[in-house]
Amino acid sequence: MLQSSTRLGIATRGPGLYEFTRDLSDFVAASGIREGLVTVFCRHTSASLLIQENADADVQTDLQGFFRRLVPEGMDWIVHRTEGPDDMPAHIRSALTQTSIGIPVLEGAPALGTWQGIYLFEHRARPHRRDIVLHIIGES
Repeated sequence: MLQSSTRLGIATRGPGLYEFTRDLSDFVAASGIREGLVTVFCRHTSASLLIQENADADVQTDLQGFFRRLVPEGMDWIVHRTEGPDDMPAHIRSALTQTSIGIPVLEGAPALGTWQGIYLFEHRARPHRRDIVLHIIGES
């Protein structure tokens, strides 16, 4: 059994989806693992991960609009306001999505579907440098 891990730094410019499918695929290929599991982990509480369509940018626009409507800023019942008006909504959006995703590795590549990509979903208004951990385990 082989395993490997690395960290990716993803610079964000505000709310949105930031695709890093190519980085993930490159990591898997470099590991030499042909069959196994790659785990993707976001080390933050105000950003999350999504596997989503990467063929039509309208999907990203609609997802962002949905989350802005589902969890808007300015909810008067919010208590946690220490880091600004977008912080607690960002935590809620992150709680509704995921911070860890496991993806099977088949034939030396992530077993994503034809139109699937992996994204960091930034929920905060200001730019951030987000830390993603990749870990793969399997057989060559």
